[in-house]
Amino acid sequence: MRPGRGRKDGVAVIPQEQVLRAADRAPESPHDLDRILRPLAAASGGAPPPIRYLRAEIMSGGVPSMNAGYQQRLGGPGRGEGTPVRHAASEHVPGPSGYDSELRRHNEVLRRAVGVQLHDHALDIGCGTGQTTREAARTAQAGSAFGVDVSAPAIERARELARADGLRNVTFEHANAQVHRFPPERFDLAISRFGTMFFDDPVAAFANIRRALRPAGRLVMMVWQAHARNEWDVAIDQSLGAAEGPEAGTSGGPDPFSLADPPTVKEILQAAGFAGVAFTDVREPVYYGPDVAAALDWVRGFTCTSEVLKRLDPAAATRAVERLREALATNMSDDGVWFNSRAWIVTARPH
Repeated sequence: MRPGRGRKDGVAVIPQEQVLRAADRAPESPHDLDRILRPLAAASGGAPPPIRYLRAEIMSGGVPSMNAGYQQRLGGPGRGEGTPVRHAASEHVPGPSGYDSELRRHNEVLRRAVGVQLHDHALDIGCGTGQTTREAARTAQAGSAFGVDVSAPAIERARELARADGLRNVTFEHANAQVHRFPPERFDLAISRFGTMFFDDPVAAFANIRRALRPAGRLVMMVWQAHARNEWDVAIDQSLGAAEGPEAGTSGGPDPFSLADPPTVKEILQAAGFAGVAFTDVREPVYYGPDVAAALDWVRGFTCTSEVLKRLDPAAATRAVERLREALATNMSDDGVWFNSRAWIVTARPH
């Protein structure tokens, strides 16, 4: 949302800072967010913005973000370089709590793989709203953590959350890791949770990151495996494209699966000056919400999903949404809606 009060086409315009506070108070369910925002909207004389628009605007001012690389194309874990864009690197941040909740299982696996030590200085690439950066800072009490992301709103939110946690050894900067001038040989670790799949020039980007690492430093990043191995992506693609032809398919653009192929990734990293490239298979589900209605709101908030639905005529869009609802219902369990996923943890060290 843009700052300022008022209405636009009968829908309330709520100041961004109020939306962010509301998102923190409703971490799990989009319906809770709607409930909290309704009184704010009434004060402006309008109706609350649809949750799917909030997802696209909540921290952006209109630009996508990139945390797991999947918000954009279809909204799965993704970014452009850092904050949820599900399939791209932009500035859309679908609410830090919701995104972190979605990747809760992945986050634990990555945290164990990184193994931050007391004196480490960690660089977090595509940090989004900073969950992984803050976790590194808490462990590296005699060191530090530095997070960068291409989303300015996400970085501002990360700073707010770090201040609220009382962390003094963590800093954030709005920056593109491909070209940012990091201090040479400053960091013991370079980490990323789905924040490295959208570089314009991957070799140049990883070479820049490698120069920021100390000779004994490590790169530890989590990236998606191939589309076909990720149930969440397959289900959404099938729901959006079934019976509608290629026009309904997801649009081109940043590819959240650009680092899915181990030989390709190994070639990129070696060209960037890394050695000892290794891959660990990660099989953990993604969480879409406590019930089907909440999960549907979440998925419709993915940039890729909303773009496809906008290209369809009303009847076709209705059918696509119903297919999405059915796919989500199929994956409903006692503890919410979950989809299987496959990822790699990629590790390497400077050559």
